[in-house]
Amino acid sequence: MPQFPHLRRVAAAASITGLALSLAACTSGSGSGSSADGTVTIGFVNGGDTEFHTCLQKSVEATATGSKVKLYTANSHQNPGTELSNIEDMISRNVDALIVQTVNVDALKGDIAKARAAKIPIFLTSVVTDDPTEILGAVVVDLTKVGQLDADWVAEDAAGKAAEVGIIAGAPGAASDLLTSGFSKQLPSNARVVANQPGMFNAAKAQDVAENMIQAHPDLAYAFVANEEMAFGARKAFAAAGKNVKIVTVNGTEQGLAAVKDGRFSATVANSAMTTGRLAIDNSLNLLRKGGADKIAKTPITLITKENLAEAPRYCP
Repeated sequence: MPQFPHLRRVAAAASITGLALSLAACTSGSGSGSSADGTVTIGFVNGGDTEFHTCLQKSVEATATGSKVKLYTANSHQNPGTELSNIEDMISRNVDALIVQTVNVDALKGDIAKARAAKIPIFLTSVVTDDPTEILGAVVVDLTKVGQLDADWVAEDAAGKAAEVGIIAGAPGAASDLLTSGFSKQLPSNARVVANQPGMFNAAKAQDVAENMIQAHPDLAYAFVANEEMAFGARKAFAAAGKNVKIVTVNGTEQGLAAVKDGRFSATVANSAMTTGRLAIDNSLNLLRKGGADKIAKTPITLITKENLAEAPRYCP
């Protein structure tokens, strides 16, 4: 996996190619980083097409509408070249700030360089740089901790008994790597990882991976799946094989919570895309205006099981 040493965490997923740039909302506002009439113009470059990306954009758009922001949006569809083109288009529109949900760490390196050269502040979602002077700010999910919380559930459920564990990762890159490494390193010695394969954040691919996994390891007891979309595919494969593999996963969508409630998933770690999108707009504006906001904010995370379903935050606007 390619690495960029100044980055610690990134979420990325799904699909390919294309450029979709559109005006999402337009009202008037005020403050530093605004035009002569007080309007603050923000460009949001989304990275992909998973439910996370869709809900993140809905939240950014809704918050911008309520915050007197003129918003342009674009989607890079998990293509680094498209992402850089999107950044260049936003710069040509002379936006006051950029919010970027990056495709991968290598793409982000070029994004930051382009934005800094154009003297446009860049705010990141799901990623933070080691040197915060490079960016306006960020809102991130502690992906390592997400994996650790799921591992803690497995450890408690296994209760010291030997257990085989499978990992269905996402796409190669920092997001998936941080999730899976956090999970695997937190497992107790009695829980042994016997398979670790990428599902590419795609339900059909994850189902194929799970089918192969259960054939190779018929005694598999637990599976960590790097998002709920893939977890549904894995559940189908395990059920078809007549195996009640306990699944722990990530997101906290309505569908995911329903699966926890009826037992298809044993646990999920809720990290609201709606909260991430709201913080991205609110904190960008506050930081542009030199107001009170954390430069690096964290989206809260919560391990959700049948016992605490009511604690799950709303995932999508």
